[in-house]
Formats: sequence, C-alpha cells, structure tokens
Amino acid sequence: MNVGILGTGNLAVTLGRAWATSRHSLLVAGRNPLHADEAADQIGPSAEAVAPADFARRADAVVVAVSWEGLEAALHLVGGSDGTLAGKTVIDCTNPVDYATGELKPASGSAAQLVARSAPGAHVVKALHLFAGASWPYAGPQETAPVVAICGSERSALDLATALIGDLGGRAAVIGGLDSARQLEETAGFVMKVVASGHNPRLAVPDVDPALVSAAHTATH
Repeated sequence: MNVGILGTGNLAVTLGRAWATSRHSLLVAGRNPLHADEAADQIGPSAEAVAPADFARRADAVVVAVSWEGLEAALHLVGGSDGTLAGKTVIDCTNPVDYATGELKPASGSAAQLVARSAPGAHVVKALHLFAGASWPYAGPQETAPVVAICGSERSALDLATALIGDLGGRAAVIGGLDSARQLEETAGFVMKVVASGHNPRLAVPDVDPALVSAAHTATH
C-alpha cells in the first residue's frame, strides 16, 4: 500500500519507519521540499518525497502528522479543499493541545472535524495522537500491545486504520463516530496534566477487565 504521510517531523518519520517494516511504501509531503527529502531519507528506501500536487493522487491512504497551527495549510497544500482527498481514508494524528496547560485549543469541535471540513469527501479517522512516535513499532506480547482508541464515521476507513495500526503492532479500539474526536483529543490534555503533576497516566485510570464486566452484566440479566 502507498501510505501518504503529510508532515515531516519526528512522528511522521517514526510512523513511516514502522510501516516500512510491514512492506508499505511511504510518500512524504510537506511545505518545505528539503524537509520532505530529509524525512524520506530518514525513513529509508521504502519512502520517497513527493510534490504536494502529486501527493493525493498517488496515496492509497493519508496520515496527517502536522501541528495544529499548520493543519489547514497542510491540507490546502495537497489540494484537500479542492476535493483531492475525497473517498480516501485520512488518519488525523493532530494534537490540538496547549502543551503548557493541557487545554484543548479549538473552542469547539475537534481537529479531526476540521480535517473533514477542509478536505470534503475524505473519510476521516482520528487515531495515533496519544502515543509518542517512540512507541512504534511494538514487538512485544499481543496481550500487552498498546490499545489505540480511534473514531470515525465510515466503516471502511475504520477497518483500514485498524489494519495500519495492527501493522505498527498496536490494537485499535473503535469508540464511536467522528463526533467522538473531541473527547479523544481532550484525553491527550488529561495525559499531559497527569504527567505534569509528576505521575504516570497509566495509573490514573482504573484497570478494568472487559471480560469481567461482561460477565457481571450477564449475571444480572
């Protein structure tokens, strides 16, 4: 599969390297052609930098790994506003959070919904914004693999995102439609606040075994 990565930073490079190990081809685009070339070189021989005008045409799926402030401009750069991403799965990894306070920057809605508005017809999935790039690829036991919460409103796009997350070594958990994206993005702010308080966010949520919850529910009905 040709996975198009819109962005040239650390997350773009790390995701690209991980997907390259699953034999995907990576297409990298960004505002600065030199940075796109450098990112493709860092990913390896499975990657190439492409001109923004060619990006959408050649990508089978698109991963958006840019800053919140550059999100609309990046989508416009590859023709998203003109419908070039219509019908394509677009995975939004944007973290629209103030890193100093943990507050969500959009006053309403979500970054993922902005992607949907800025790229009419795209099948947007919110995913991969909670885990640092260093988390991938995961090669440990499957029962302890990272669970990546995702949301989106098109089943085919969710299935494709789930497969790509599996190629990273993770497990996808679909939590709802695209209107759930704000909740997912706010979770990143919560994690940052827990870290800022000096604690591990893994210990800030209860350890719940879904099988036990299901069994208890069944026993009461």
